[in-house]
Amino acid sequence: MGGKQDGRQKNRLEYSAINAGVAMVAQALIIVAGYISRVVFTRTLSASYAGVNGLFAGILGVLSLSELGIASAMSYALYRPIAENDIPKIQAVMKLYKRLYICVAAFVGTAGLGMLPFLGWLAGDLSAIGHLELIYLLYLGNSVASYLLMYRGALITAHQKAYIVSIYSTAFSLAQIILQIILLLTTRNYIAYLLVSIVGSLLCNFCISRLAGRMYPYLGEKNDHELPPEEKQEIRRNIWALAMHRLGAVVINNTDNMLLSRFAGLVSAGVYSNYYLVINSVRQVLTRVFQGMAASVGNLGATEDREAMERVFYNAFFIGQWIYALAAICLYELLQPFIELSFGAHYLFDRSVVLILCVLLFLQGMRNAVATFWYALGKFWLDRYKALAEAVLNLVISIFLGSRYGVAGIFMGTILSMLLVPVWVDPYMFFHHCLNKSPVAFAKKYAGYLLVIGLTWWLVDVVCGQVTGSLVRVLLVRMAICAVMPNVLFLAAHFRRKEFRNAVSLAMSLLKKRNGAPRHMRAADVVGADTHENKQEKH
Repeated sequence: MGGKQDGRQKNRLEYSAINAGVAMVAQALIIVAGYISRVVFTRTLSASYAGVNGLFAGILGVLSLSELGIASAMSYALYRPIAENDIPKIQAVMKLYKRLYICVAAFVGTAGLGMLPFLGWLAGDLSAIGHLELIYLLYLGNSVASYLLMYRGALITAHQKAYIVSIYSTAFSLAQIILQIILLLTTRNYIAYLLVSIVGSLLCNFCISRLAGRMYPYLGEKNDHELPPEEKQEIRRNIWALAMHRLGAVVINNTDNMLLSRFAGLVSAGVYSNYYLVINSVRQVLTRVFQGMAASVGNLGATEDREAMERVFYNAFFIGQWIYALAAICLYELLQPFIELSFGAHYLFDRSVVLILCVLLFLQGMRNAVATFWYALGKFWLDRYKALAEAVLNLVISIFLGSRYGVAGIFMGTILSMLLVPVWVDPYMFFHHCLNKSPVAFAKKYAGYLLVIGLTWWLVDVVCGQVTGSLVRVLLVRMAICAVMPNVLFLAAHFRRKEFRNAVSLAMSLLKKRNGAPRHMRAADVVGADTHENKQEKH
């Protein structure tokens, strides 16, 4: 019995390493290719097309709210039957998954067509754009078709083989990007550019769907299996809770482009899309740090006491504040010369807007440690209405400030809604429901980190402001300053902290693991380095 369990554990570790490694490489390739494509896009088409691209992506992002978190709820429902090799139960879950996504596709198609009369109001000045309705219908058709094909890929991912989906997606995306670049350079035709994106997306989803059918032939079998009523009720409850969270994410992440188009013009939405490309690429890479912890945190919550969980949380939060502060500072100093060098001076925002965007990245990142623990411990039902409150506040404040202050006001609305709700509600809920402690000590520690970050940011900005010369020289010298100066100042401020010593232990442990340390060491033990010596993995 023990040997078999060890073997299963080894497979989980191997799959986790493969999934994470392939995802990181794939993401890096897509980021680089996407950047090159974006440069070509802005050099061959007008800024209005970039604005249309961002606007329609935002509209369809809002319509995707109808998905309601179905993917997360259904993936969760698959884990147990897969572990127990319960084929009839898997078939029943996938049948329900298909039905739900057909309903979503029908809703998105109907609601999307209902948006057609309002395109002019949302987009503002459209004199430079032809065939706007056709472009929108192409976007909409791609979105609807994807729901009819993509659900089968979730079964591959649920079997811990997400790397297969990553390989397929990356291969199709790279081929699509290369073809789009060739078309832009030779024809400068936005419709052709868009058709390549749609065909590539449909082919990718179709191939993954076919692959899932070959890997799991029972998907093609006719079956009359249905989930028990109590399990359907549990899925509905999870979907409802996740829908509230999804609403908040959709409103925050997808309404900015629409508000920019309405209050600042279509060109401003196009300018923002370039900044978003860079900032979101950095955000996606950093998010991997916490995504990799999720499974270990869930295990920690089930097997360890609250004191151990608290220590691990503080260590994770310390690492998070360091890397997100470093990212925000670097982006603030490097974005302007990088954007101007890549896309041209006419694609620059005012530096005050860049500051707001970088502060927003930092605040969003600082939520990751709490969110990782909260969701890994299955607590999303408790704060379902918090996300709705944040969404309403964000929309109201952004509209109010955007109508008065333009671009800066729209993003300030996002920051204010975050400060009013999740920045303090998230840690309060975590400490109250998961640790049974007051969050006062955490608030003091957070304030200390913010003081160090603020002072460091100011000093780095003063030094970077002295750099002059060509854009290339400014970018390279500032890059060197940002790579060294913030880290030195953070080190000077934190080297006596227990969390810093634990972070060093984490790095040393990872190096030892690469050189043959025991494979059963858990990520949660390493992050909680101050206690891992006394914890022995039980098989």
